[in-house]
Amino acid sequence: MKKREIAVFGGAHIDRRGRISGVTAPGASNPGSWFEEAGGGGFNAARNLARLGHSVRMISPRGGDAAGETVAAAAAAAGVIDCPFTFLDRKTPSYTAILENDGNLVIALADMELYRLFSPRRLQQRAMREILIASDLVLMDANLPEETLAALVSVAPRDDRIVAGIAVSPAKVMRFGKCLGGLSFLFMNEAEARALTGTDVAEAANWPSLLREAGLTGGVVTRGGSAAVAFDRSGACLVVPPALPALADVTGAGDALASGFLAARLSGLDLAGCLRHGIAAAGITLRSPFAVSEELSPSSLEQAVALVPTPQMLS
Repeated sequence: MKKREIAVFGGAHIDRRGRISGVTAPGASNPGSWFEEAGGGGFNAARNLARLGHSVRMISPRGGDAAGETVAAAAAAAGVIDCPFTFLDRKTPSYTAILENDGNLVIALADMELYRLFSPRRLQQRAMREILIASDLVLMDANLPEETLAALVSVAPRDDRIVAGIAVSPAKVMRFGKCLGGLSFLFMNEAEARALTGTDVAEAANWPSLLREAGLTGGVVTRGGSAAVAFDRSGACLVVPPALPALADVTGAGDALASGFLAARLSGLDLAGCLRHGIAAAGITLRSPFAVSEELSPSSLEQAVALVPTPQMLS
């Protein structure tokens, strides 16, 4: 596999997850356990892509605090080239979630004000321009401001370059609204696709036409354990993910899917092959307690791809 240059712009922060041990008792103290790690949609994808053998640069605002040092250490451990904008007097963003015993979300708090300081002016710096010129893939997530995403999409296009986005959430995916046509692919779950299109459909096969009408030329919609659908200018396909014996944690699965899909695209695979690789990468992550699986590698991914059914091509 040829090593490619990748630039990732977006969230790189601290993820905190508390899981209640028994039945949730609202308004009361609940016994449980606490877990903390570096996270963020863009950062999860950056680490996955580095594990798959690519040269990856992560560009994100960071605070001058211990949490920022944790993110930097996680980047180094994964082989990501860390390129933060550090604000010494600010806090590194964080996401704090309380989960029920079965993993369903009770409530979450996203403290991500710092990302608003990543303005389009940052992209005019010489170092940023050089990174963009050298990159075969530019990936961004919707933690960044709307105007910064639009600026990235406007400066990134090149005939042989992939420009992709990660939706992050139903509210944040709307930040891509003005630049959908400039994206090669947008990765989203069904709730995010509903928010983007303003529609609610039951059949996965309907999403490509609806998202094309919204302005996208390519994208992937995941639906948990149900069929995922992918489309580009040439066509569309869907595949039902293979059943897993157990789920360790769903955190980061969508980011892993984007990583596996994009790594396959960089290597020249067609849409169906890319979707199979994305589903396989997500499956590896779902078996891990971490948002980025330590088991992900080019060889483990190829082994997992063999378990993914051949996608059904859509007309």
